[in-house]
Amino acid sequence: MKNNTDKVIQLDFSEEMRTSFRDYAISVIISRALPDVRDGLKPVQRRILYSMMELGLDPAKPHRKSARIVGDTMGKYHPHGDSSIYDALVHMAEDFNLSVPLVDGHGNFGSIDGDRAAAMRYTEARLSPGAMTLLSDLEKGLVDFDPNFDNSEKEPTVLPAKTPNLLINGTTGIAVGMATNIPPHNPGEVIDGVIAYIDNPEIPLKKLMNYIPAPDFPTGGLIVNQSDLYQIYDTGEGRIRIRANHEIENGEYGRKNIVITEVPYTIAGNKTRLVESLASLMKDKVFEEIHDVRDESSKEGIRIVIEVKKDRDLDNLLNGLYKKTSMEDTYSVNLLAIKEQQPVVFNLISMIREFVDFQVELYTKEYEYLLDKAIKRQEIVEGLIKATDVIDLIIEILRGSSSIKQAKDCLIHGTTEGIQFKTKKSEQDASKLNFTERQADAILSMQLSKLIGLEIIKLHDENSDLSASIDKYRSILGDHKELFAVIKAKLKEYKKEFQIPRRTKLTNDSAEAYVEEIKEEDIYVLIDRFGYSKAIDTATYQRASEDNLNEYIHTIMMKNTDKLCVFTSGGTLHQIKADSIPRAKIRDKGTLIHNLCKLEKDEVVLYISFEELFESQLLFVTKNGFIKQVSGAEFKTNRSQINATKLVDGDEVISVTPMTARDVLAGELKIIILTKNGTSLGFPLSMVPELKKTGRGVKAISMDKDDSICFATALDPKAETFIYNDKELNARKVRMRKRADKGQKAQL
Repeated sequence: MKNNTDKVIQLDFSEEMRTSFRDYAISVIISRALPDVRDGLKPVQRRILYSMMELGLDPAKPHRKSARIVGDTMGKYHPHGDSSIYDALVHMAEDFNLSVPLVDGHGNFGSIDGDRAAAMRYTEARLSPGAMTLLSDLEKGLVDFDPNFDNSEKEPTVLPAKTPNLLINGTTGIAVGMATNIPPHNPGEVIDGVIAYIDNPEIPLKKLMNYIPAPDFPTGGLIVNQSDLYQIYDTGEGRIRIRANHEIENGEYGRKNIVITEVPYTIAGNKTRLVESLASLMKDKVFEEIHDVRDESSKEGIRIVIEVKKDRDLDNLLNGLYKKTSMEDTYSVNLLAIKEQQPVVFNLISMIREFVDFQVELYTKEYEYLLDKAIKRQEIVEGLIKATDVIDLIIEILRGSSSIKQAKDCLIHGTTEGIQFKTKKSEQDASKLNFTERQADAILSMQLSKLIGLEIIKLHDENSDLSASIDKYRSILGDHKELFAVIKAKLKEYKKEFQIPRRTKLTNDSAEAYVEEIKEEDIYVLIDRFGYSKAIDTATYQRASEDNLNEYIHTIMMKNTDKLCVFTSGGTLHQIKADSIPRAKIRDKGTLIHNLCKLEKDEVVLYISFEELFESQLLFVTKNGFIKQVSGAEFKTNRSQINATKLVDGDEVISVTPMTARDVLAGELKIIILTKNGTSLGFPLSMVPELKKTGRGVKAISMDKDDSICFATALDPKAETFIYNDKELNARKVRMRKRADKGQKAQL
């Protein structure tokens, strides 16, 4: 048997995977997910529009079944499945997603509520006037064509877009390792901005934003962080906060109605989600102020009614709705697009610059095309005019020739050999003919009607018009100012056709914190040794048996408006709102405290209500022997997590002991320290200084290098015992000395 080992190709698996993934990523980035900066289209969108143009579906033609469009697109240019193609087709027809829809849909193409489009066999479509601004003049050779996936067709690499579609309609796409999110803008404003850039390519961004102040979402709404827009347009990245627009109306029985008339663009195509969330918040009594929620939207517009109970604070309720619903949402901007087969993050000016450069390229090619066409036509017209002057001779040549080639050679080169002329003079005149090949072809195909006097006059007029056009085309091609004048004139035409009033308003308005209308009551927070926690009311606590309560090693009495403060060994303070701790029955397991705050691997050293904490003085002791007092008022903050003390590497908090102000002022409390190696030390609290929470503390006890503190507490001087590791120890046996002294062997 022949050995075929020489045919085995040795490959490095990791390198092959790396190469394959890179190729896949590039394919997704370039060929599927991201738009071209020039026409603002992804490949699938471009192919759909081109297929529709091939089918003759311009705005003046009848609609055609969407299934036919999808089939042509998939079969010729985009072999990636019909659902993705149809989804892209539907998106281009939705006026709540695009400022200028590119597809004119007929039938159910979905709604802003979130209703999906009907199946492609039930809907019809054709190109919109907006799409024609991207497709017109494609036959003039303005853009390059590449072979399709199977080399059976040619498709344009980019459409000859005459409007800044990328900025007007925006786009969203997720590639491998990157994403684009370009918001839609007002067509009139964008065109004004482009013209302003053409007039002054050095225009500063601030001045350009006088023309393009902000995105203009089809759903309207309110941009509430106008001051951030400059930074976003300068860097090409940032976040826009969009808020629903509303009106206040008088309702029944003295109630007020908040009527939402415009929703954030981020929930376009999913308005129902907002209505459902409002209804859920009302049902769960998150907002006690809400009496009812109704969706009264119709074809005339959006109308979501929030009926508010009598004599409630509307502004406070709105602040809460902005925080807890999509009535206010964030739109993440990332001006990422493809330039020369590479993904690039643009700012506003550079994006407009790319469009203007593309227009210069398009219009230059267009006028070169028109010039070439006019020159060729003038050549033919001049030949026809010349032919009418010697038409009798030409007829004689044609009658005397035995073939078209013979007659054509005579017209071009004056070759008379083999042609039968009536007279010698005719032969001599024929030998002097010197028509061009294009003129000869036109003469040979000329209709006899062209010999009518009026037709000859038309030829002379056409020749004059062609001469004027040629001069005009050459003038435009030879002078950038004239070329830009043509571009601006065309843009102004498009502005007149597509401009609309601005829909999205601008302001700087931050929602204030929602003040919840909560009935204050006492609750008990119970936490077992595994960290499971729950909240119960006073009545449930009083009914609970002693055995049930003994399961919980921590019981914290507090108000339902208070916060549970959790100090950890890592020197962190976590705050949990009381209403965030789930209410439960006494026999319910409860919720892990780790799920209510980010404790990570740190151990809890103290649970305390904020009300008690604020009125206390805290004693901090660390493993490495540092001690300090900190006022509870130091920990007043709205943040859910802060550093409670300063720690060095390897150190941790052993104990946090709350002390009342009265005990501290009395100055009689004594501190007891126990170490791992079995030494103990006692000293008065008055020796411990009060520091800020950022302070490290002072030395509590002198220890050997291998020793560390394992226990610390503050005791009443009259106390005879204390609890350590569930054992009762004799406090009087702890020797009282100075702070920072060396301890003695504990005989407790």
